Amino acid sequence: MKNRFLKVFFTIIAFYIATNNTTAGIRPDHPDSIYLFSYSTAKNNNHNGLHFAWSNDKLHWTPVGNEFSYVRCDYGRWGSEKRMLQPFLFLDQQGQWQLVWSLNEHVPAFGHASSADLTYWGRQSYPTVAAGKNFRNPVVTYNRNTNVYQITYNDSTQQYFQVTTTNFKDYTTPKPITAVPNPSIELELPTGKGYGQLHRVPWRVLEQLQHTYEIEQFSRSQDAESTSNDATRFVKLKSLQATITAQPQQAKSISDVLMGVFFEDINYAADGGLYAELIQNRDFEYALSDREYHDKTWNSTHSWTASGLQFSIDSVNAIHENNKHYAVLTAAQPGGTLQNSGFDGINVPAGSQYIFSIFAKPVGSKQASYTVSLVGANGTILASANLRFNGSNWAKQRTVLKAATADANAHLEIKPLQAGTSAIDMVSLFPQNTYKNRVNGLRADLAASIAVLHPRFVRFPGGCVAHGDGLANIYRWKNTIGPLEARKPQRNLWGYHQSAGLGYFEYFQFCEDIGAAPLPVIAAGVPCQNSGIGGGGQQGGIPMADMPAYIQDILDLIEYANGSASSTWGRQRAAAGHSAPFNLKYIGIGNEDLITDLFEERYAMIVKAIKEKYPDITVIGTVGPFCKGTDYEEGWKLADKLQLDCVDEHYYQPPGWFINNQDFYDKYDRNKSKVYLGEYAAHAAGRVNNLESALAEALYLTSVERNGDVVSMASYAPLLAKEGHTQWRPDLIYFNNQEVKTTVNYEVQQLFGAYAGTTYIPGTVTLSDAGEAVRKRFASSITRNKTGDVMVKIVNMLPVETTTSIDLSGILTKEVRAEKTELSGDPAGTGAKAIPTGISLNTKTNLTLAPYSLTVLKFKP
Repeated sequence: MKNRFLKVFFTIIAFYIATNNTTAGIRPDHPDSIYLFSYSTAKNNNHNGLHFAWSNDKLHWTPVGNEFSYVRCDYGRWGSEKRMLQPFLFLDQQGQWQLVWSLNEHVPAFGHASSADLTYWGRQSYPTVAAGKNFRNPVVTYNRNTNVYQITYNDSTQQYFQVTTTNFKDYTTPKPITAVPNPSIELELPTGKGYGQLHRVPWRVLEQLQHTYEIEQFSRSQDAESTSNDATRFVKLKSLQATITAQPQQAKSISDVLMGVFFEDINYAADGGLYAELIQNRDFEYALSDREYHDKTWNSTHSWTASGLQFSIDSVNAIHENNKHYAVLTAAQPGGTLQNSGFDGINVPAGSQYIFSIFAKPVGSKQASYTVSLVGANGTILASANLRFNGSNWAKQRTVLKAATADANAHLEIKPLQAGTSAIDMVSLFPQNTYKNRVNGLRADLAASIAVLHPRFVRFPGGCVAHGDGLANIYRWKNTIGPLEARKPQRNLWGYHQSAGLGYFEYFQFCEDIGAAPLPVIAAGVPCQNSGIGGGGQQGGIPMADMPAYIQDILDLIEYANGSASSTWGRQRAAAGHSAPFNLKYIGIGNEDLITDLFEERYAMIVKAIKEKYPDITVIGTVGPFCKGTDYEEGWKLADKLQLDCVDEHYYQPPGWFINNQDFYDKYDRNKSKVYLGEYAAHAAGRVNNLESALAEALYLTSVERNGDVVSMASYAPLLAKEGHTQWRPDLIYFNNQEVKTTVNYEVQQLFGAYAGTTYIPGTVTLSDAGEAVRKRFASSITRNKTGDVMVKIVNMLPVETTTSIDLSGILTKEVRAEKTELSGDPAGTGAKAIPTGISLNTKTNLTLAPYSLTVLKFKP
């Protein structure tokens, strides 16, 4: 039901079939059957997947779709993995095509997928084999005597093995065998060499393969549409007249939490970003493993520099088992310092005040004293204070540093005031003016820029971060609450470190502070599908014996958020300073997961447990990282099977896709799971944040509002990015230590967030030019909020002014004043800002809409 290819490209398919049909008595212009060669190539380091070529005579070959990829491997990380080597395609006894392939040159595992028609492929699996150094040159045969399928392979030492199966899900232990003939061949094709197998198939199989290719090519041509071609596309369009007629009698209720934000710790969004801590590696817990041993400087001393004293790391008698490392300072005489440069320096405005805290203890003496200072780039002391520690045990002290002058590139200095040895840990510096003045709070300007979006919900902590790189890296919420020194930091799979200072309590508190519903995302018992740890991640499901404890952790999270202050986990929330519940209503299970049997087993257990104990919690499932394909289709089938409340759809597409798919949700079944559009963005050429991408998103959001009865939530992604530390572009908000830089896409999100409604009022649009290209670039949406305000949003993504008549006779009975906000400019430009003005509206009003513009009207009837 969800696969909309046939609808979108019906005309192409109908024409193709009509021109290839034959009438009775007329000889067909094609053979009944052909030779089909299934193969892969070494191009693109074996990333291109399975191809087909066909021939009548086995001599002259034609690649189908110019080596179109009909199925690709989804094993492991992007770039280094997701390869398909030596694929073996086999037609089984039930007429199902079974595909087995080698994953790479080193793992003792193989890939498997099946298909009924060679175009739609089911779930992939990656079984491990217990014999051989790796898995190479697979051959699949059927043993009629035993009714089993035999998969033979060899490893790099030329030892041969065989496993058997009856269902391509359960496999026997490999047994050694002698070498067997391999029917695979290498052919020289017009596109180069290919390695694979020959098959004799009916002509209709080739037709279906060709149809699939043509559909995909048409889709890609639409995706490639860009405003850079508008001068040609609209060469005859000199002006346009539009009429929008509201139809309030057909109004319908839509989601009241439609517009929200998704926060993930990517691009240094947390530490060094939203989390207001200014000291980098404050706990001396940075580790080489954070960057997978590629950066030898990324260790416990990172960001710290000693001058005039000895600086070492120790772990004996640490302040907590989760915070094992601390600094040992040994000074032969007073005067030496330990310095921390923060995250790209520490920005210190004049007159600013900071809360400094530190754990310390004397070593080999009874007393240790320090001067702590903020020091400017030129050595000027901006602020300082003295601290004294007595006794031999760890103790925490805090003080306030007041900066008399400003410096954009300051650093922290800790100066022992006596000779001897002492130990320090959890060195922290927070601005006093965090958002809402919260202790252990958030950077005020960044948090405020999120609040201005008027998000109805916040999804956190990921994304890929939520399910991690391998089992050990799964985000565990219990590791992120409680005293900071007791929280458990870990590697961030985006290539740096998570201090856990911004933890679940802080996320919940931030949601409350901005009036947004919290939406935590929990791993579905499996790590990220793009993991490089644990057999590429896909074999890395939590052991079934450990699943009950893992599920209990999830149930404990709901109690932590919603339980009374006398409950086990509610008491911990209250101890953190929030006795009242956080009113959790939504929870996400999984993120873009590979939909496998291993995933389904754990996923179903989690969903069942939540719904049994907390039936009022809305469980949001996952349907993969794309808006089509196996994970999307299989994810929706699983959602139907489990009767999920809602599913999380993700897609990052070119502007052309958003222009041409405004009807994407129009045909969704209103009786099935609701949709959370959890991650989306228009990726223009060069991945820039320009007006073209922003208006494409605005066009699409008008359709999301129109379908707000099935689309419950939507959030752009990613949200934050620190300049100089980005792993992904585009992003909604960029920042450095001094300023926040919002984008033109932010302008669109802010307008749709601030002017969101809970009732959708349909409106008919009539254009003086009814051409499809014109029609798809002009859209409107009318909504009403709970206080009775009416919002009209109009997108004109055309290169000409549009004279627009708005008929509000079913809503207005008299003239009213309205807020008018316009966002317009050069579609290639990046700096457009929304400009507010005022306007008078009547039952019928004429407006002139600027080329490439979004216009929003708000009024009270």
